[in-house]
Amino acid sequence: MKINEIVRLQDVNKFYRSNSHKSTGVRNVNLKAEKGEMLLLLGPSGSGKTTLLTLIAALLKPTSGKVFLYAKDIAGMKAKELQRIRAERIGFIFQSFLLIESLSALQNIELALKFAKHDKKNIRITALNLLRQFEIEDLAFKPASALSQGEKQRVAVARAIANDADLIIADEPTASLETSQGKKIIELLHNYAVQEDKCVIVASHDLRLKDYADRIIHLCDGEVIY
Repeated sequence: MKINEIVRLQDVNKFYRSNSHKSTGVRNVNLKAEKGEMLLLLGPSGSGKTTLLTLIAALLKPTSGKVFLYAKDIAGMKAKELQRIRAERIGFIFQSFLLIESLSALQNIELALKFAKHDKKNIRITALNLLRQFEIEDLAFKPASALSQGEKQRVAVARAIANDADLIIADEPTASLETSQGKKIIELLHNYAVQEDKCVIVASHDLRLKDYADRIIHLCDGEVIY
């Protein structure tokens, strides 16, 4: 039987404690995300979007409730299993790109493929094909430090899908981009979800992204409001 569900959160709460003070990351969150869709987590700064992404990626464990990743409760997974899933089955796109500035665009993607244990013989060919797909193959040997913001984000997206992950997690992927550049990036992510039958989860405060999402989860003060 084909399983489409990638992520499911069940009555999830995440609280942070500092001395005697308790703050809320997210509260009473229930959601699921499946293959073939782009899910938008929409809310202002401080609404809990990044905490929720971190929980979905199993980089945090909830204070209470359950997070299921690929139909398995992360609470029962060992650290090595979670590390393997993040390396091989999840692609990450960060607001600040997190490219290795001293490496070329090509090398940044090749490094992700190595971590995902891609066939060593095909790493360079795969990386070049990804750069070609995003129309930046001419930047292959250019150091990341010399790329524009838009070029860096395209390399970051290419790197995120390099391991053919079923789940792509993007934190404010258009925040530092001009309108036209941001539109291209979000179109690429939506097309990847639909055409490749992948699950893409995007966190943003940018209302313009609503037009590209298949589903929208509105967050305020750590809670889903509607």
